[in-house]
Amino acid sequence: MSLPILQSDVLQVDGVSHAFFTREGGVSGGVYASLNGGRGSRDNPDHVNENLGRMADTLGVQRQNFLLPYLVHSPDCLLVDAPFGAERPRCDALVTKTRGLALGVTGADCGILLFADEQAGVIGAAHAGWKGAFTGVLEATLQKMEEAGASRPSIHVVLGPTIAQASYEVGPEFRARFIEADPKNAWFFAPSARDVHYMFDLPAYIGARLKANGVGRFDNLGLDTYADETRFYSYRRSVHRQEDDYGRLVAAIALI
Repeated sequence: MSLPILQSDVLQVDGVSHAFFTREGGVSGGVYASLNGGRGSRDNPDHVNENLGRMADTLGVQRQNFLLPYLVHSPDCLLVDAPFGAERPRCDALVTKTRGLALGVTGADCGILLFADEQAGVIGAAHAGWKGAFTGVLEATLQKMEEAGASRPSIHVVLGPTIAQASYEVGPEFRARFIEADPKNAWFFAPSARDVHYMFDLPAYIGARLKANGVGRFDNLGLDTYADETRFYSYRRSVHRQEDDYGRLVAAIALI
């Protein structure tokens, strides 16, 4: 079956299939309703597997060729050329130039990004929460793509549904960490209604790092996971509601 998906014109290129899946069209129930792609959640594993299978079908790849790593909020990226073995690698980004493989990452407020160099036939997917973006997962993905033959000016990148600045309040220690790394990072923080707190613009921070690293095109879908409960899961929303767990969105890209 074909699922409802979000796409970007930036990745509408020959030989590439991509999708930012919403939470709609799956078989999960409760807080996971319905297209939960999180193998790390406490959802029924059979439901998660069926959801991921439907995503693979939508992308046009065999289900066993849909690869999602074990995310650990790291700056690590892995170049892959075949399906994983029994254990998923612990990293936060994948790159391939092998046709028939789909690369995916999950998220529920963190940035989920897809990369493609049409000319070189190289694609990537990255999970970039604040920690991954701060420590270099975006740069690691670009480097792996270059190792596979991509050219940075030819790489197109799209940021999928991510928590927006209006929904992302942080404390003073969080802001101080960014300012210490680079005083110019103050631009990504706005005052909060609460004293000594700030609103952090994760999408803008991600976009700035990508542009500083010379990517050819960058597109931010501009969709707030926290604010749109109908279409998106949100970790922060689940915490505010004191829910036991939360579903995960999936972004994926394939060479077909």
